Amino acid sequence: MHRRRFLLTSLAGVLAVPVVAAQQTGRMPRIGFIGTATPSLMSAWLTAFREGLRERGYIEGQNIAIEYRWGEGKPERFPGLAAELVGLRVDVLVTSGPHAIRAARHATNTIPIVMAIVEDPVE
Repeated sequence: MHRRRFLLTSLAGVLAVPVVAAQQTGRMPRIGFIGTATPSLMSAWLTAFREGLRERGYIEGQNIAIEYRWGEGKPERFPGLAAELVGLRVDVLVTSGPHAIRAARHATNTIPIVMAIVEDPVE
């Protein structure tokens, strides 16, 4: 669990660059999150991710927004989810897995894409 927490905390740190740029425009920065599974299957991961953001001063709903979209284990959904988030003009896209990352890359060449490393998907 400590290694996963470190990786997720590091991921939250990488997000800081586009988030700071969004804050300079005077609006709340937004993360577009493509979950490859369901919220319940990714609950431990999401908790660690939010904690990593919080450690850097970002609290969901207060000074950062996260737009969640869920693939529910269906890779064919990823292109539509990525396009939807790009249409919302999020500041950064976060996802994991080759199919979701590929969909994000096809959806945009201007929004930064951060690959989330999931250490132990079973836990």
